[in-house]
Amino acid sequence: MEHFGSNIKLLRKRRGRTQDDVAHALGLKRSTLSGYENGVAQPGLETLVSFSGYFNVSIDTLVKTNLATLQESQLSQLERGYDVYLTGGELRVLATTVDRDNEENIEMVSEKAKAGYRAGFADPEFIKVLPAFQMPFLSKQKKYRSFQISGDSMLPIPEGSWVTCEFVQNWHLIRDRHAYVIHTLDDGVVFKVVENKIKKDGTLRLYSLNPIYEPYDVHVNDVREVWKFVNYISSEMPGEEASQQELARQVNRLRKDVDELREAKSKK
Repeated sequence: MEHFGSNIKLLRKRRGRTQDDVAHALGLKRSTLSGYENGVAQPGLETLVSFSGYFNVSIDTLVKTNLATLQESQLSQLERGYDVYLTGGELRVLATTVDRDNEENIEMVSEKAKAGYRAGFADPEFIKVLPAFQMPFLSKQKKYRSFQISGDSMLPIPEGSWVTCEFVQNWHLIRDRHAYVIHTLDDGVVFKVVENKIKKDGTLRLYSLNPIYEPYDVHVNDVREVWKFVNYISSEMPGEEASQQELARQVNRLRKDVDELREAKSKK
């Protein structure tokens, strides 16, 4: 954390804020903030999260990057929310568990556990208590997690299904028209088909397979994790509406809608 103190001091001064201003906003004593800035005190995880939210800069950047070495254009981009750690350009640290053979588990996030996961996704103690299992046919070089989905927005995949996904480190590699579990600040865990607009405007557009739901955009600053769909498990017998053919038709309709939206925008 060698850069943390100097970084928050630099960001504070660039905003024209006093130590009293920042301390009051974060619920700290001014002397505590002064200790952080001077490197004589180290913040805990909750305090780091508070600073990250206040300055709209990732914890990784606050503690790992010497902001004083950045060019003005880079600092300006950072302050506007284009943080490489937030947008997916760098490796993330993921809380995970392993089995007795030191193989990574597939943790299960049930519908009931989603509320806790929203805040505890980065807490090893929370992740440790989640049920876990193994799928021996999946790659040992990748990290997987299984989420239980709710609602009918992704029909014909039925409500209550368990969707197993692969952790995505670099969000720039998110592929258009592929399904992902997106963990967001406001909505928690959602399962959607994604259009990657990060390079254009720093957002992901999220689509439901069920056409009655309208797509919407989420900014990468509001995204906490991205997991790429691999497979799903359901206790329901597949019927005609849940067939692979129907799923393919839904995806094709979605692709057509996306193409029409793009064409309409290009004509404006």
